[in-house]
Parts: sequence; structure tokens; C-alpha cells
Amino acid sequence: MALPDHIELVTQTPDLAHDAVTVVVTVPTFRRPVHLIKTLESLAAQRTNRRYAVVLVDNDSDHREGVVAARPLFETGQINGILIVETLRGNCNAYNAAWLTALQHFPNMSHLLVIDDDEIADPDWIEAMSRTKEMFGADLVGGPQVPVFPTTETGDVPRHPVFTPPYQTTGLVPLLYSSGNLLVSRVLLEANTYPFLDPRFNFTGGGDANFIDQSVRKGFKAAWCHEAPVLETVPANRLERSWLRARGIRDGVISSLVEKGRRASEPLGGFRVFLKSIALLTLSPLKAIMAARRLGSLQNSLYFVHVGLGRTLAHFGYADEQYRHTDGR
Repeated sequence: MALPDHIELVTQTPDLAHDAVTVVVTVPTFRRPVHLIKTLESLAAQRTNRRYAVVLVDNDSDHREGVVAARPLFETGQINGILIVETLRGNCNAYNAAWLTALQHFPNMSHLLVIDDDEIADPDWIEAMSRTKEMFGADLVGGPQVPVFPTTETGDVPRHPVFTPPYQTTGLVPLLYSSGNLLVSRVLLEANTYPFLDPRFNFTGGGDANFIDQSVRKGFKAAWCHEAPVLETVPANRLERSWLRARGIRDGVISSLVEKGRRASEPLGGFRVFLKSIALLTLSPLKAIMAARRLGSLQNSLYFVHVGLGRTLAHFGYADEQYRHTDGR
């Protein structure tokens, strides 16, 4: 099938050997041209014998800052791959456009990887993620997103749950939570239909968590690769307690929405999720107190209260559409 009209193929590397590519790295970008170049440079410096290509999707059809910054890299062959524009705004739309382009243009692609435009890949990132997929027969592989803070005056914030990885060792895991450092097999993509991520999550976030949750429930294996970090550049506002509080509430909203979707076909499924949310909110102060020492402070442990609050607010229609903001933060 041809790409939809709202996906524009801008350019690709001259003499791109589509059939030879076995791994594709997809990079969604929105108004971060300076850091995008750092991300692409880290991809160009990968240490692997695998033939890989990059699919970069600019989700800003008005200003196209990503196109302007990256186009010379593609056309001179510094980056091997395809540059597209997704004219429909939204986080999920951008991911879907990149994944569909990868499927259609690289027939021998085994799997794709995802990295955001505020991240820098470890030189062995592609190789480590790919080996973990093969070692454990996984269709989803996640890895650490290591925060790089703008100052050393961070206090106890680095121990906040938002900035700590969910797992510490490589191996099979029950679930993954983010697409910021993710591998997805071709088999899994082809078991789904476009759009892969639910567009209802376009501006709230959580489309990736929903996709992963559904995939695991269908029997696809998930794994964690602790040897494949990406460095995530953290803007100064993410050190503020107001941002951390909003992030916890947002995580709770997403958790509730994902679970409601999972139980949609069950009798009284939505009501059961509501009762669970109320229970989690009620118990969250106790959980916060118990976690305070492990997380370095009571302030950090309030994350669990904020998650419980977000889960409950979601039942009353609350949604923080963070990706409507110009910087997606």
C-alpha cells in the first residue's frame, strides 16, 4: 500500500539500498533541531555490522525545523535513510508514520528501534538491543533512559521514580513502559494494522504504553537490555516539583486509561477499574511513607500519591494534553 497523503516523503539517501537494511531506527522530532543533530550523530557513530537505516519523521509541517537541520545529512549520505513529514500533529501520529514507512520501504527489516530527539544513543546501542532480542526471542526490548541534568544542583531529584529505570538487569520482563528507548520486531508490527498506536493518546502520551500492554497480553515477549542506554537531556523545568507532580498525575491518568481499555469487554470492567483507582489513591500515602527512604525523600515518594490522584481524575475526564505544547514537555 502507498503511504497516506498526510505522510510526505521529503528525501532519502542517494542510492539507498533498501533490500540490504535489516534494522531501522525511527526518530520522531518536533522543534528540537539543535539536539536532533546530536541524536543523529550518535546514530551515525554506531558500532555494528548490521545494515541499518534511519527514518526521521518531522511532526511540524509548518516550520519543519527538523527537515531544515537534517536534510543535508541525508542527502550527503552522512545519515543513511529516509526523511519524512507527518502533517497530522500528534505523538502517536508521528510514531505511526515512521513505523509504516519502515515497513513499506525496507522489506528485509527484522526489527526497528525508537529513539527520541532529546536523546543520544550509546555507541553499542543498536547491537546490544538487537542481541537481546535474539537471545530471548523477544518482540519488544526496552533499555535505560539515563537522565543528563542541566546542573549538578539536583538535590534528591535523580532518585525520583520518573528518572529511575524500571529494571536493573538484562532479561525477560513482564512489561515495558516507554518508547523512548525501544525495539519492536517486524513480526509484532505485522500482527497489527496501521495505525499501530491509538491516536486517542496523541496529545496525552501513553500510546506507547497502551501498545506495549496490548502486545504483551497477546503473548508477545518483552525483554530489558540494561547494556543499551540512551542519554536523555533533561531541561531545567523538569527539576521543579511542579513538573514532577504533573508528571506523576499524568502517569496515573495513562495507567487508568490503559487499564480501562484492557477491561472494556468485561462486565462492569470500567467500574472495577474505578474501584481499583480509589483503592490505590487511598493506600498511596502509606506506600509513599514506606518508599521515602528508598527514594531519598518524602517529596520523591509523593509520586505514588500523584499517580493515585491521576488514576482517579481520569475517571472524571481529566487529561493533561502535554504534547499540544510546543516543546512536548
